[in-house]
Amino acid sequence: MSRDDARRFLVTYDIPSNKRRARVATELGHYGDRVQYSVFLFDISPAAMTRLKSGILEMINSSEDSVLVCDLGLVKKLSDQTFQYLGIEREDRDDSLMIY
Repeated sequence: MSRDDARRFLVTYDIPSNKRRARVATELGHYGDRVQYSVFLFDISPAAMTRLKSGILEMINSSEDSVLVCDLGLVKKLSDQTFQYLGIEREDRDDSLMIY
């Protein structure tokens, strides 16, 4: 996969259990950047996102926890008009840091 195939995802969660929430946050931190307390951004291949979602499903209690995954589109097509920060900006990752 090249960076041309990478997609940007936003993932946020609402998990009442401290233990499960910490496990999920740690797992998300291995793949992406924490941009808010319960919000992560990922520039990642679709295959890696599938693996991540599978792992998260094993960690959560589906009757109590909620994890929202938003596909923001191809990284190469994002622009200042489609993806903006107000305030402190996240630094873009370089190709060597892509999750495949």
